[in-house]
Amino acid sequence: MATATAPAPRSVLADALATRRHAGAESRAWARNAVLILAGALFTALCAQISIPVPPSPVPVTGQTLAVVLVGATLGASRGGAALALYLLLGLAFPVYADGASGWSVVTGASGGYLVGFIVAAAVIGRLAERGADRKVLTAFACFVAGQLIVFAFGIVGLKLAVGQDWGWTIHNGFTVFIVGGLIKAAIAGAALPSAWRLVRRFDGAR
Repeated sequence: MATATAPAPRSVLADALATRRHAGAESRAWARNAVLILAGALFTALCAQISIPVPPSPVPVTGQTLAVVLVGATLGASRGGAALALYLLLGLAFPVYADGASGWSVVTGASGGYLVGFIVAAAVIGRLAERGADRKVLTAFACFVAGQLIVFAFGIVGLKLAVGQDWGWTIHNGFTVFIVGGLIKAAIAGAALPSAWRLVRRFDGAR
């Protein structure tokens, strides 16, 4: 009697595009992965400069969480997590955090928990994308909302430790005020990734 087997992981968008453009270039995969990881970190750094203060919260609304979901879904678990880890490390020496900030004081400050959460969220989103969650609008949206919840879970703990306020203040100023923006970002990414996959399938059909 045949036994059931788990479905094989699917490729993510970066791999699908690379397969079509660089077939037979497996020997250069390590270099391509390094470039993708660096590109993911730099893309996050660019999006971080979209920063809007929301007083009295010490944490601004930024484009970082949008970058996290896009990088994780596009690169996959390992490279997505590595890209955000590289972003965190780059920020220790270069002004790549929100508002051009840098240094260990940011990591230990009000935004530090979010930076750590970026790494975990990108890896989780990447794993879900490897299983095809980013190919349909509804599943992509749900995946990206879940990823942002991971970011906020780490973020509010870090914020609590950094500012020492009570949990009510911390949850409101570290999570509640960002809900609408987070849903908008998830919707943007939830529309963009399935659209990109449709283009890939269209090019496949035209070959």
